[in-house]
Amino acid sequence: MRHTLPLAPQFYVTAPQPCPYLDGRMERKLFTALQGEHAQLLNDTLSKQGFRRSQNVLYRPSCAECSACMSARIRVADFKPSRTHKRILRRNAALKRNATSPWATEDQFALFRRYLDYRHAEGGMADMDIFEFAAMIEETPIRSRVIEYSESEGKGPAEVSAVSLTDVFDDGLSMVYSFYDPDLAGRSLGTFLILDHIEIALAAGLPFVYLGYWVPGSKKMGYKAGFTGLEIFKAGQWQKMGDPTDHHAELHPLSVEPIAEQVAKISLPDGRTPKDMPTNLPPPRATQE
Repeated sequence: MRHTLPLAPQFYVTAPQPCPYLDGRMERKLFTALQGEHAQLLNDTLSKQGFRRSQNVLYRPSCAECSACMSARIRVADFKPSRTHKRILRRNAALKRNATSPWATEDQFALFRRYLDYRHAEGGMADMDIFEFAAMIEETPIRSRVIEYSESEGKGPAEVSAVSLTDVFDDGLSMVYSFYDPDLAGRSLGTFLILDHIEIALAAGLPFVYLGYWVPGSKKMGYKAGFTGLEIFKAGQWQKMGDPTDHHAELHPLSVEPIAEQVAKISLPDGRTPKDMPTNLPPPRATQE
């Protein structure tokens, strides 16, 4: 009798395209579909190995000339807020949090468009319409939440000031994508959202907050190094970041393993190795952090 594995995803690699983090470099992604009854288990397992979710796809950078993009997470038990963090918390103390199901609204999209125009006007997400935005929020096969932050002046209705699309893992929270009112940029809302997710994770007994990728040499990603308790996924394991300047060797071509070796080292929930079928395909729509 022939048996098939319940968890045997096929992995693919995208064609190279310009890197959004480092000028003059090309990026490539290794990805697999996230679907079916085992989607949550697969997502939890691969996220612990540096993968990120974009709708129903799990992906990880697999560039030919560098391995600079490293998944980052905060070990919440080791996090100690700095003086700056405490000021940011006080500055935004009036914001009220509301966690809802992953359902897109027109108010969210309007805020999202304003944020893109302010922060990523030239990025790959700049042309997203309301239908693509709804897909980003709603097409999730795992436990996801939309967390809105709002404040109300007087008796008027509360206006949404910031939003985070957040996945719930078995060991933490993953901030898939967040955006905020650019008129409130002086209140450091991006940092505040991370600080509040640390509080949510602590209250829920979850040990980690996953932040996406940290990239040495990228000013856009530099803020993540400012959080204590930060770990990065490097050389197949999670480790303390230490001095950020110690990681620039990952910008060298010899830091990259061949695709077949990368795939062979991926662990699946049933302990087996995945099927290796790399081929050039259009890239999944990855969020810009």
